Amino acid sequence: MGIFGKKRSVRKHSAYRGGMIAAILEGIPAIIMFQLLGGPFVTGYLLYLGATSLQVGIVLAIPSLANMLQLVAALLIQRFTNRKLLFTVLCGAHRLLWLAAGVLPMFIPRELGVSVYIAVCIVAFMSQAMGSVFWTSLIADMVPAKVRGRYLGIRNTILWAGGCIAIMVFGQLLDRLPERQGFEIMYMVAAVCAVLDIAFFLLYPNRPFEKSQQSGTKEMLAIPFRHKPFLKSMLFISLWLFLQGISVPFYSYVMLNVMNVSYNWIAIATMTQNVAMMAGYFMWGNLNAKIGSKTLLFWTLPVIAAACMGWGLLPLFPDMGVLLLIHALIGIGTGGFNQLMFNFVIGDTPKSERPVFIAVFYALTGLAGFLGPLLGGAIYRLSVDMPVWVQLFGVSLGVGVVLLAVAALIGSKVLLDSDTLPRRRRKAAGWGRGA
Repeated sequence: MGIFGKKRSVRKHSAYRGGMIAAILEGIPAIIMFQLLGGPFVTGYLLYLGATSLQVGIVLAIPSLANMLQLVAALLIQRFTNRKLLFTVLCGAHRLLWLAAGVLPMFIPRELGVSVYIAVCIVAFMSQAMGSVFWTSLIADMVPAKVRGRYLGIRNTILWAGGCIAIMVFGQLLDRLPERQGFEIMYMVAAVCAVLDIAFFLLYPNRPFEKSQQSGTKEMLAIPFRHKPFLKSMLFISLWLFLQGISVPFYSYVMLNVMNVSYNWIAIATMTQNVAMMAGYFMWGNLNAKIGSKTLLFWTLPVIAAACMGWGLLPLFPDMGVLLLIHALIGIGTGGFNQLMFNFVIGDTPKSERPVFIAVFYALTGLAGFLGPLLGGAIYRLSVDMPVWVQLFGVSLGVGVVLLAVAALIGSKVLLDSDTLPRRRRKAAGWGRGA
């Protein structure tokens, strides 16, 4: 029995390790593509196409709005349990459609470019939103709970290193070449990354899926709303993402359209953010092995608020120094926030009901994440006729003050209290039985 048990253990560890390596390999071309097509350069590309601040806000909000479709995916996963196949098809379609969204405007009349970009992007991110439920459920089963925080920290650090290189290279390229030529090369590189990403999808293992124990759709969808700690956390995070979305997605817009910063400096600022994010991933991941996800999530909130408030330093200190400080803070803050939020959803939820928890969580937070940039775009559009300081630092500074107040008054009660529930009460509520 000892020999057979040992072999079985080695095989199990090997299966885990293979999936974890596949997730890293797949993530490298994915992050490069996401940085090129969805990072700071997307704002520049949209402005090149003639987009207004409101249209930029709509594009930045599309991924969050599309996340509402995760509810549909949570129901589909109960019927179509081949998670590898579904996420490969859906996420692969997203990569190809996202490419098409940027390429098509280059070959049609200029006045139609932004509308076509938005329309194709909507379809692309609908596919991505549904596919991410299958991917998240699969990776939660692939990575053992005891190493999940540290592994995701290491994975994200490696991935964002690739993102940093892409940002630096194309920051130089877009400054030195005519805009159209630079964007054409950017989309060619993104196309190669898309093909590699889809090919690496095939390396994922296809682990057995544990279906929901509920008898019907209504009962299944009601479960997340019956878990009060989860519900309170979800509502608070939705509020936070709404407020954050008014300012943070528009950092590049302010630098390009208000401050007239070069693409090279945009790249340097973004690389600073990515390096800080990589350090944050490693730091938050290691801390998460000892401290609860929601407790750490709370401590990321003041960092994000400070990044927004940091815009208020522009009248006092050199622009570039302030911008680098802001991007370092937002990198550490949002990197930890996103990673810990992900760990919370996949780690503190019952395994058999995890897809519906994921779907409900990202549907609600996605709606908030959509409304925030939409409101932000409208605010920046209205502020064009106001004193320049309103666009330059007024909006972000105001949002930062509100975020800090929300973190202190609401976040401390929701995240810290619910993360320190006695173990017995958490178990009785069916909480914390994640794989």
